[in-house]
This record gives sequence, C-alpha cells and structure tokens, in this order.
Amino acid sequence: MAVKMRLTRMGDKKSPFYRVVVIDSHKARDGQYVDLIGTYNPLTEEVRIDAEKARKWVSCGVQPTETVRTLLVRENILEPRKPHKA
Repeated sequence: MAVKMRLTRMGDKKSPFYRVVVIDSHKARDGQYVDLIGTYNPLTEEVRIDAEKARKWVSCGVQPTETVRTLLVRENILEPRKPHKA
C-alpha cells in the first residue's frame, strides 16, 4: 500500500479550505483518510500542522506531495531539499 501525505479540499465554491491528511495513494482526493495531520487556508495563508504527527508519518516512509512538502518546510517541520549538483 503506497501511502501519501496530501491535501483534501473542503469549503465552498471559490473559498477553498484544505485538510492535510495521510491517505492511500489509490483513494480518491476526498476519500477516507488514515490520519488528519492539519489544515491549510490559502485565502489567509494560515497553516496549522501537528508537527509531531507529521514527523512520525514521514519517519514511517510516508511521501508528502510537493504542495504539502512546501507547507512542511514553511513550518520548519522538514528540511528544504538540497539542489542536485550536476
């Protein structure tokens, strides 16, 4: 089972609100998730992530999507990726 950390859309039309969840990668975007990690409101740029849960899941091998990785780096939960040397 490939597990990912990704966003689930909530909120009304034209006022998005997202949950950061751990979910099986084969499930639908808004499908049943394994664990709720936090929330993200792009309108106010408010991010609330449980750092302890996020670190636990990443240490277990869960791969965050690029958007979630950006949020985790912004909240100082993950280290930014180092650029590859050519």
